[in-house]
Amino acid sequence: MTGRVLVARLDSMGDVLLSGPAVRAVANGRIPDGSRPNHVVMLCGRQGEAAAAMLPGAAEVYSWDSPWIMNPAPAMTGPHADRLIDYVRNSRITEAVILTSFHQSPLPLALLLRLAGVERITGASTDYAGSLLDVRLKPGEDFPEDQPEAERALGIAEAAGFRLPAGDDGKLRLASVPDVADLVGHDPYIVVHPGAAVPARAWPPLHHAAAVELLQGAGHRVVVTGGPGETSLTATVAGPSALDLGGRTDLTSLAGVMAGAGAVITGNTGPAHLAAAVGTPVACLFSPVVPAIRWAPYGVPLELLGDQNAACRLTRARICPVPGHPCLDSVSPEEVVAAVERLMGGVSSFSTHVSTRRKARNR
Repeated sequence: MTGRVLVARLDSMGDVLLSGPAVRAVANGRIPDGSRPNHVVMLCGRQGEAAAAMLPGAAEVYSWDSPWIMNPAPAMTGPHADRLIDYVRNSRITEAVILTSFHQSPLPLALLLRLAGVERITGASTDYAGSLLDVRLKPGEDFPEDQPEAERALGIAEAAGFRLPAGDDGKLRLASVPDVADLVGHDPYIVVHPGAAVPARAWPPLHHAAAVELLQGAGHRVVVTGGPGETSLTATVAGPSALDLGGRTDLTSLAGVMAGAGAVITGNTGPAHLAAAVGTPVACLFSPVVPAIRWAPYGVPLELLGDQNAACRLTRARICPVPGHPCLDSVSPEEVVAAVERLMGGVSSFSTHVSTRRKARNR
């Protein structure tokens, strides 16, 4: 028996990438009754649409901007809600798995999905869910809050009865990665991605530029990446001799650039998770405004840089609340280069945020 199952992750590109193992589990099917819901509809916002299209197991992607997730938020009007309800109803979706972070509620979406006729809905909610969720996990009771986001999402899918296929290691993955030799050439290189979605997570541009000079001085070729709105930043960081790809890649080609790199230097950004999805080691300049145990690059060799006990810790601030931005500004370019050398030399450990939760459950 096959079915059409909706998997929802309504926020950023990085969060959608972190949902990849959960999507593969849903696509694989429900154990032990033998049903195989092999058509997964991925529901996401516009910021995650391109990433969702790259996930193995996502047969279809539908984009809808959530008024309770997006910033700035669209107005919650009848027509806006009806667009989602009509799509879900017309798509013959009978089951949904709602993936959320600890600060998000699945209940507004669950209400809309009920109105669309979805029969079975799974999600994690600290609030009483009434008839909105058929399978409700209680954060902090049914699973620990301090675990990687990828494992949290997979745990929600597993609570719905879905499992990864045999041999799937549960790491992040993309369906395909393009050859980008026309962009980067054939010689080895390191990627520096200096941009960040919010200022609180950004390392200073001149620190990046100094790190690029030091890397080049150590014999590394450097490729600097960034979006169309970051060309001034990437030009500053690249300087006269690094390869500046600012504004020259979409998400798919950026994945190809990340895949060919020996290491990636970036902040707590979507591209950090993109690098992890293609298996590239990451030197991550991580501001502790959110916990690294949840949002650090998952399942790859990792160097975590930045003061994780700084005064901004766990504030979820978009603008640094501490004068001087000490959590990241205190990290020197020399420290970043040393981290890259450890990654390139294979002496860095795999992400220490590998939970024993799944191992214990599978015993």
